[in-house]
Amino acid sequence: MTMAENPIELGDALATFDALWSPHIVTRVNDYDVRVAKVEGTHVWHVHEDTDEFFLVIDGELRITLREENGDRTVTLPRGSVFTVPRGVEHCPHARRPTSILLFEPTGTSSVGDRHDEVPENVDATTGHALKLD
Repeated sequence: MTMAENPIELGDALATFDALWSPHIVTRVNDYDVRVAKVEGTHVWHVHEDTDEFFLVIDGELRITLREENGDRTVTLPRGSVFTVPRGVEHCPHARRPTSILLFEPTGTSSVGDRHDEVPENVDATTGHALKLD
């Protein structure tokens, strides 16, 4: 993927695909992908052993349940909110209604992490799809 010569409007980027839980790479910053995804329902419990995972809610509301030492904790991210899941923390994103998110992760990071439960059919196990803008 090459860097875009012109600004990319995130709404236009999101309009290029319909698949849920299937991140598309908008651009790269050094060795990191900037990905957008449409989400609804439940992702999969997973963990990224060697990297944090950054979330920005573009539209809608995302919830992320974290498995922590003292039990599960759910954080709620309304539109415009950011949250970083620390490396090594098992987590499961979910959305009750259609939601659009932006992710910032090292290039090549799997959307289902290094360890995960069985991947449901509604989740795309990918390192990100190329964005196809006209």
